[in-house]
Amino acid sequence: MSRSPTSIARMNKQRFDYVIVGAGSAGCVLADQLSADGQHSVLLLENGGSDRSVVIQMPSALSIPMNMPKYNWFYHTEPEPGLGGRSLHTPRGKVLGGSSSINGLVYIRGNPLDFERWVGEGAAGWGYADVLPYFRRAERRAEGGNEYRGADGKLGTSYGTLSNPLHAAWLAAAQQAGYPHTEDVNGFQQEGFGRMDMTVAKGRRCSTANAYLRPALRRSNLSLVTHALATRIVFDGRRATALEYRHGGASHTVSVGKELILSCGPINSPQLLKLSGVGPSAELREFNIPVVHDLPGVGENLQDHLEFYFQVACTQPITLYSSIKPLAKLMIGARWLLRHDGLGASNHFETCGFIRSAAGVEYPDLQYHFLPMAVAYDGSSLAKEHGFQAHIGPMRSKSRGWVRLRSADPVEKPRIFFNYLSHPDDLTEMRACVRLTREIFSQKAFDQYRGRELQPGDSVQSDQQIDEFVRAKVESAFHPSCSCKMGAADDPMAVVDPQTRVYGMQGLRIVDSSIMPSLTTGNLNAPTIMIGEKAADHILGRTMLPRATAPHYIAPNWRNAQR
Repeated sequence: MSRSPTSIARMNKQRFDYVIVGAGSAGCVLADQLSADGQHSVLLLENGGSDRSVVIQMPSALSIPMNMPKYNWFYHTEPEPGLGGRSLHTPRGKVLGGSSSINGLVYIRGNPLDFERWVGEGAAGWGYADVLPYFRRAERRAEGGNEYRGADGKLGTSYGTLSNPLHAAWLAAAQQAGYPHTEDVNGFQQEGFGRMDMTVAKGRRCSTANAYLRPALRRSNLSLVTHALATRIVFDGRRATALEYRHGGASHTVSVGKELILSCGPINSPQLLKLSGVGPSAELREFNIPVVHDLPGVGENLQDHLEFYFQVACTQPITLYSSIKPLAKLMIGARWLLRHDGLGASNHFETCGFIRSAAGVEYPDLQYHFLPMAVAYDGSSLAKEHGFQAHIGPMRSKSRGWVRLRSADPVEKPRIFFNYLSHPDDLTEMRACVRLTREIFSQKAFDQYRGRELQPGDSVQSDQQIDEFVRAKVESAFHPSCSCKMGAADDPMAVVDPQTRVYGMQGLRIVDSSIMPSLTTGNLNAPTIMIGEKAADHILGRTMLPRATAPHYIAPNWRNAQR
């Protein structure tokens, strides 16, 4: 996404109506929406660079950009006591499209009751009936639209081919274990097992850079600066009036006419606020940062999804293990380059499941991604034999962490601490993950494929053994969020109001996954894009889309049965 001479000329302008920091899942949506009518000048700043690389655009290469400093901020947590002192990788996209350019391309909106919970947590106007129209507005579904799904939006979604027979075995085993099949986990019924949507359009990754930003950059009122590091918000009293940033080895200041919008994500948005004097006053004073506004919730309430890989050896040579040999990879890549189809056009997470961990849980709190290969998702370890796996983890952890400054230097990475597994309920849910998954893999549908259990292994049976396995092997699902939560005015830890405005400030908003009050049931790219779509209407003062009337499923026996 190179800059034309005209856009370079536009960047010489030092004042814009809207300045957006971060060209990620929400920032690219905002850049498109705020510039669409041509009435407002918009500047989008991104610390990363071009997303043109084949390893970003080819869906099956998803683990490669995640491991490249060129595209990833490469954050790591503080040592986590609940994980035996391990420090986990916390990847964040540093490229046009942000994390939508380096993620696993999974499109999961969340459960309708997640958004009802948001309303109860103070996010008035963000219930399921309010947000469903914005999910639909965003989406261009390959299979067409209906009262739940969009057909005319900008974000392309599609299903995989399910050509590997292990996907059929997975879905059949789930039904044999007593779980329902669902036609659409993003539609009426999330609970159950079925196909999983990908952000793939015509065989290519459909990041928000591809879907929203690239077409919008043709407009004369939208400017983009890449390799720009935002360093400080400038305030006149409590109003954000300018932004300082570094670009090309020099410091620059751009004036803000209407609003400054932070779309830097759950790590960088709280960091930039604190560097600018907005946050917990004691922390700011520790680093000699003048306090503009004491806002204690900035950087707190940090949440994430944890998961582990339940791996089983396969007795037949039908897994993706055959495709990772050099010649096979070359052929897959060549076919993708020529035709944008074949194995290179899928993220291979083509089936999934959402179940409840126990009776009395109202709606699914465990998520499955099924993969016809036994390998680490981020590519940190290679497959050693034919196998298959289910990624499984709890969706609503009660553990809470934080993002805090390491120093007042904007270049220095902040401290990140999720406090993983600090709440006893989290381990209870992890034990259910092990036992319920083992039961699914023991069903008749896997008899012709099932070899030995690679992980956790047959020796892991008791609560104590499962706890030890989980602490040693659990990984982040890479869904950090909630560190600048949306809430009601009387919530002392709320950072933004339901219109995404930072409390106590003027001309300043946050629009990214950091404003989620709590985690959604599933991957975060889809709801973050929805947040961008809805926030754009708040920012522009538009009438909100009419509330939806589509019903949603709740298992009738949830009070007394697990399935």
